[in-house]
Amino acid sequence: MIGLSKNKNQKTSNLQKLGIEKDIEFNVGDITDLKCIKRLIDVYSPEEIYNLAGQSSVGISFTKPILTLESIINGTATILEACKETSYTGRIFFAGSGEMFGQTDQGANINHKKNPQSPYAIAKLTSFNLVKMYREIFSLKCMTGVLFNHESPLRSDIFVTQKIIKAAQEISKNKSGKLRMGNINIVRDWGWAPEYVEAMQIITNASHIADHVICTGKENSLKEFIKQVFSALELEWEKYIEIDQSLFRSNEILKSYGDPKPLFDQLGWKAEIDFKTMTKKMLSA
Repeated sequence: MIGLSKNKNQKTSNLQKLGIEKDIEFNVGDITDLKCIKRLIDVYSPEEIYNLAGQSSVGISFTKPILTLESIINGTATILEACKETSYTGRIFFAGSGEMFGQTDQGANINHKKNPQSPYAIAKLTSFNLVKMYREIFSLKCMTGVLFNHESPLRSDIFVTQKIIKAAQEISKNKSGKLRMGNINIVRDWGWAPEYVEAMQIITNASHIADHVICTGKENSLKEFIKQVFSALELEWEKYIEIDQSLFRSNEILKSYGDPKPLFDQLGWKAEIDFKTMTKKMLSA
């Protein structure tokens, strides 16, 4: 397995936790460097390419929009162009995001109306369209898996689920403390990341090359996640959560969930880990 990082001192703690650090050969380079990507394709002739890179926080994308747009859009365009110029015949998977749909009042499938509400979502939608164009015009075997929220203990604590778990564990240990939160009534479609990786591989290797939505189709509020985490630690969540109006976003997506039926009907994949089990797994880690 070949990995690419622009950081010479790439942290490998998560790879160590997974027990796969020695299975990956790291190369130093930037996905926006055309020569670098072409060289890697020429040297390794990979059967599959997975682009999971880019600035991945919706919140940070508002404070660093240029970095977000460049890392996602330019990264996608560079990989596609490198594959075209090298006549690459393997499969190329790009990670999309349910954020590109914006508010969803029904489960979003791949043809659902797109209404991005952040620089991150705009970048992901542009990437989605680039992949579609290169597939249709240049016959590249490329596709986008549009992933709704997917969680694991390997997440950093800049993401809200890990932020909540780390704070709750600290409060449980010290029997005191407060966690400042924005709108906890938002609803999301949360899934278990290891399962979503399996879905990515199924989509990449399918006989028919197409874009797909990866999701559970289940709606759960951030408040419910907080309740489950604090309850598991025998804490009354209301005592420790402070709602901070300054953390609210004017264009916050209140509800976002997908339609899992097409992926199951076409490729036989569906999420098995439900919301409560996902929360328990994250806590137990």
